[in-house]
Amino acid sequence: MVLLIFVLGALLGVLAGGAVAARYLRAAITDDIGPEIRRMHADVDPQLRRMQNQLDNIETALNLAIASRYADLSQAPWPSAIPAPRAADPNQR
Repeated sequence: MVLLIFVLGALLGVLAGGAVAARYLRAAITDDIGPEIRRMHADVDPQLRRMQNQLDNIETALNLAIASRYADLSQAPWPSAIPAPRAADPNQR
């Protein structure tokens, strides 16, 4: 029983550690390299500026694609939640 509690605690620790690591890794990957450009040497600066511009272009293209897709989905003809009234049929009276 003690071994089972130890294994469960270890698994929960690994899960929590993985979640924290994933959060900080995602933040580090998506972090803006703009402040780094100003700190780097002048000979590396044009390359980093070009890379930042390319990343900005990719981000803009993705935002445009997502916004376009959302606009297309919001204009899709969804079925009405309230059924349409039946046509006046003289046989139903």
